[in-house]
This record gives sequence, structure tokens and C-alpha cells, in this order.
Amino acid sequence: MSRKYKFGDSSRMYFISFATIHWIDIFTRNEYKDELVKSFKYCLEKKGLKIFAWCIMPSHVHMLIGSDDKPLEDIVRDLKRHTSEQLRKLIKEHPQESRREWIVWMCERAGKKNGNNSNWSRTFPGATA
Repeated sequence: MSRKYKFGDSSRMYFISFATIHWIDIFTRNEYKDELVKSFKYCLEKKGLKIFAWCIMPSHVHMLIGSDDKPLEDIVRDLKRHTSEQLRKLIKEHPQESRREWIVWMCERAGKKNGNNSNWSRTFPGATA
């Protein structure tokens, strides 16, 4: 099954949902939720994303989205890629992240098995896995 989002008409409203690797509850920290919302705002302002509703759960996100002029699959791909990269940095640098080693280990494991998570397969400097 394809892991890419497919949209027929980007100007219509679509429901999407995406989860963290192994449903890890990443979004329990405000800093991580804030980073996701920052990515939403960027895509609204710069990429033509229209968000009608969204809900951030501890391990996944639900959204009602559309776009007037740009392909939604490109916007969603960029949103997820950028947010993933930023979350990796935040997890690595968060001074109170008690689960850092475990999260990194789980994500690296998933990255080795799944090409969609290949960015996670690189070991973080300073992290033991």
C-alpha cells in the first residue's frame, strides 16, 4: 500500500491523520506541540495550505485540510518532513527529555526497517542507541 497521500482535487476538503513512529506519545510536551503548530502556520502562510480543523493527540494528528492553488500531497509531504526534522532536534536537545535514548532507539529501529523514516535511522550525536 502506498504511503503517499493522494488527493484528487486539492481545493476540496480532506481528512488526514498521521501518527508518530510506534505511536510514541511525543506530543505530551508543549515544546513538541508548539513545533507542530509552527509548521502548520508556515504552511498556511507560505505554502497555500488551508486548515479547517485540527486536533493534536499525544501520538497522532487529525486534520481537515485543503488548498486553492498547490498540490496537497506536496504540502503534506513537506509539512511532515520538516516537522520530523525539527522534532528530532528538539528531542535531542530537550534538557528534561527523560525518554531521549528510548525514543531515539525506537525511531532509529523504525528508520532501518522503513524507508519513509530513513531520517530517523541516523544516530544523533551525543545520544546512545
